[in-house]
Amino acid sequence: MRIECIAVGTELLATERVDTNSVWLAQRLARLGLAFHRKTCVGDDRQDLADLFREALDRSDLVLTTGGLGPTFDDFTKEVLAEIASAPLHEDAACKADLMAFYASRNRVPSANNLKQILIPEGAEAVRNPLGTAPGIWWEAPAGKGRCTVVMMPGVPREMKRMWLDQVEPRLAARAGATLHTLRVVVGGVPESTLDERTRDLRERHAHLDWTILAGIVQVELQARHPDPAALASAEAELRDLLGPDLVCVGDSNLEDEVLRLLQARDETLALAESMPGGLLSAKLTSVPGASRVFRGGAVAYTAAAKEALAGVDAGLIAAHGTVSEPVTEAMAEGIRQKLATTWGLAVTGNAGPDLDPQGATSVGDCIIALSGPDTTELRRFSIPGERADIQLRGAAWALDLLRRSLL
Repeated sequence: MRIECIAVGTELLATERVDTNSVWLAQRLARLGLAFHRKTCVGDDRQDLADLFREALDRSDLVLTTGGLGPTFDDFTKEVLAEIASAPLHEDAACKADLMAFYASRNRVPSANNLKQILIPEGAEAVRNPLGTAPGIWWEAPAGKGRCTVVMMPGVPREMKRMWLDQVEPRLAARAGATLHTLRVVVGGVPESTLDERTRDLRERHAHLDWTILAGIVQVELQARHPDPAALASAEAELRDLLGPDLVCVGDSNLEDEVLRLLQARDETLALAESMPGGLLSAKLTSVPGASRVFRGGAVAYTAAAKEALAGVDAGLIAAHGTVSEPVTEAMAEGIRQKLATTWGLAVTGNAGPDLDPQGATSVGDCIIALSGPDTTELRRFSIPGERADIQLRGAAWALDLLRRSLL
């Protein structure tokens, strides 16, 4: 099946917005053994969109669109295709009821332009939107193109994802036939090239699987796909033995999920004192539902005064060693642990750049991590490459990975 994605919106051609919908859709398609053969971003221009639709209808079996279904003047995705197909638009009664209920629940009345969202081209089906006001469209063979189906979805990611999962993907799965299952393994503390070398023999023994290595800023993923779950289970068992403590998790979870799971399994708690990451550690942990069971809280102790007030660091220690130093980072971890009465205290200092530290001799990329636990305080010092945001992300991730390994 030849599938393409059209992301509609002038904002996607500028620098402020990135098309993340097509990336997510590609991941969902892979679970069905399907993939895009083309992705395109097009601005809010009727002629450009019309030309693109004509090409897509001729070359593809399935066209997925995101964006351009809303109430404003620049939302005309379905109208353009309806013009190409010479299909009149009509109100959909179920979608109108959804729209009126949506506004009634908010004690509001829809304006006239909102009503254009419930206009559906003749010959197409409405795909109802439980999270918004713009229904999607499922259209078999528009403009008489017998082999092509067009599925239009909102550009708002949460609306698009819900619509896809509840209504679109089940219909495509029935068409695709055999489901392609995925084994996803997250690995920590191992570079992509090292993981490639380390797993080569295993991958050759399981060459019937479709393997991929994905390197990100903070972790490396190893993925395998196959229609038979038993074939993936066999490879997973060998990977667990091979990777040992470098294996962070298997499945849809990530490093922060695994840290929280381990803490809960041990009935232990955590407090954070962050300087260089600026709150990224707390944000990662609190993005996981139920984090409050084990994560008590933390402090963004960014300055010397904050380190004293929030983490209980002695001013003399800071004066003697500098704000970014092993003794101060160790004192931050121990201090926040004592203040919040937790099992573990985790602290991170460093210099994310772009300039040298005016309060010390640390270079850009220096990162110090201290983990205070029931028995001792462990220290690690790293030199992290990259831009400021990369250094902050990696520092936060390496701190969590140090905690994960200690919990193991």
